[in-house]
Amino acid sequence: MTDTVTTQLTNGLTCELPSSSPLAKLLKSQRTWVGPSARERQAILRSAKSVAVVGASPNPSRSSSFVGTYLQQSTDLRVYFVNPRADTILGQKAYPDLASLPEVPDIVDVFRKAADIPSVVDEVLAIGAKTIWVQLGIYNEEAARHGEEQGLTVVMDRCMKVEHARFNGGLNLMGFDTGVITARKAGR
Repeated sequence: MTDTVTTQLTNGLTCELPSSSPLAKLLKSQRTWVGPSARERQAILRSAKSVAVVGASPNPSRSSSFVGTYLQQSTDLRVYFVNPRADTILGQKAYPDLASLPEVPDIVDVFRKAADIPSVVDEVLAIGAKTIWVQLGIYNEEAARHGEEQGLTVVMDRCMKVEHARFNGGLNLMGFDTGVITARKAGR
């Protein structure tokens, strides 16, 4: 007799699968943590006054540079860059860590690998920030759950630039500037 597992599907139905089947292994590995809804993410962005970009890079071809430039130019947020190996990023002073910032940011936007997220969550908790926003492609469910248990709002595997532009009518092809000139005023 084969061992089976009962799996709940996203539509709410359950089914039994052989526990050794590839599908059972895939379903077991799937994400169960979801995070804030689109409306909640929009509220986070609208209420924020400052953001710290952890893992910001002075290299203009890195995604953190694109996002940092967007945040500086297309929002009213006070933007701080955190990188212990840089003095300045995008013309601003870079800070070695979150504790060195001149204020506690409303959002900590993170560009670090998934394995680093637990220690960043601990840093965010230590300074008293309320929201950690982990960039698109970066996911650590254990860190997300730990942060939420400590009262942190956690957004994960989402790009702050893309989300801000989407909520403010400024999203173009794939979240990038298409070069199309328009008279339409972009929202902030």
